[in-house]
Amino acid sequence: MSENTTHDKLPIRMLHDRVLVKSDVPEGERRSGGGILIPATAAVGKRLAWAEVVAVGQNVRSVEPGDRVLYDPEDRAEVEVRGATYVLMRERDLHAVAAERLEGSKDSTGLYL
Repeated sequence: MSENTTHDKLPIRMLHDRVLVKSDVPEGERRSGGGILIPATAAVGKRLAWAEVVAVGQNVRSVEPGDRVLYDPEDRAEVEVRGATYVLMRERDLHAVAAERLEGSKDSTGLYL
């Protein structure tokens, strides 16, 4: 007996303090600022990564969907939704937020990313 399920088409709501982000940089090879190709197997010190916020839980206060956030790629839980890979984390695991709405606020560092 084959039952047609539509669980993969259901809407998703993030809970509590969870943040769902899409990483800016794909895994694998990358290029330095000078254009040098760095292979995926190269040993790199601890490096933080930027990602775009896709969804937030109802208790998240500092970020909104569309913001860019800085996080530690080693402390992450990946999830696949409709064929795309996202990173799921708690709001407290984020290190910084970059968004147009923060421009001119007293918390801004004045740095441009």
